[in-house]
Amino acid sequence: MKRILFVTLLLPLALLGGCAKSYDYTAHISECRSDVFRAETEAYSVTFSVVSREYPYQDDGIACPMERVGEVYLTASQGGDFEVYLVGEEGWGGEMSFRTARGDYFFSQSLPTVPEQSITLRIVQDGKPCEIAATSVKTEETLSPEAALSHAVAAEEEAIARMTKDGAFCGEFRVRLLRRDATYYYVGIVGTDKTKISLLLDSETGEVLAKRGAP
Repeated sequence: MKRILFVTLLLPLALLGGCAKSYDYTAHISECRSDVFRAETEAYSVTFSVVSREYPYQDDGIACPMERVGEVYLTASQGGDFEVYLVGEEGWGGEMSFRTARGDYFFSQSLPTVPEQSITLRIVQDGKPCEIAATSVKTEETLSPEAALSHAVAAEEEAIARMTKDGAFCGEFRVRLLRRDATYYYVGIVGTDKTKISLLLDSETGEVLAKRGAP
């Protein structure tokens, strides 16, 4: 009888523990760069990013509905007037704007479908077109954005707990796939209490490589 009573008392605790572990932190993502496609030629360096981002975009700790867009960043050996088009995606593309502060050309537009592995971009410079194949920086070992977020939440368990009230997380997450010398994930944590934490993660293991922000 004592054993039955002991098990009966433990069961609700186990269920509560299970509920805590299953909290859906992805519901608090307010920006997600899920893929990056890159191409290099003698004339151009091109990056195409698949990004879902809240609107309005604010660091207020509150995740709003997101819109998926494709963003193109282009640097060229020679300046001029540029247009960019995503081959196979009818209606996607247009004139690029030059960003003086960064010295590159930029274009962004809503993206109906998510490309995989590789894409073809048509670059038009001063009316002369050329097509460039860009490949994803992701490999079979690259974590998904959701998995990267899970690693970040585990690494910042104490901070996440402080930002949780009545069982609900009071904050938002920025999850961005990055390509520099290698591929990384950036995870930004922003609380409604103005807490800000930035993490750089290994894109395959989820290990935190660098941190900035609240202890």
